[in-house]
Amino acid sequence: MTDFTQTQHDLLYPIRQWLEAIEIHNIKLAQFLCKLIPSQCPFERNIIFGRKQIHIPPMCKLNPLYDELVGLRFRAMCFLAEN
Repeated sequence: MTDFTQTQHDLLYPIRQWLEAIEIHNIKLAQFLCKLIPSQCPFERNIIFGRKQIHIPPMCKLNPLYDELVGLRFRAMCFLAEN
């Protein structure tokens, strides 16, 4: 599939492009992003009801923007490490 056909079918493509284009030039913004975006998926849980256990899978894998958000957090961490 070419890049053009992916953009036709991907409704989140403009948001993906916007997240990828964010440049971090401010320490406060970098700190905010590192606090806002978790370093690991916080949603995976095992819930026990009496004798039964229900496993809730990590929701991060279901988030269609997960890779872009993790990349943004990584860029923020790199900015903080350099400054």
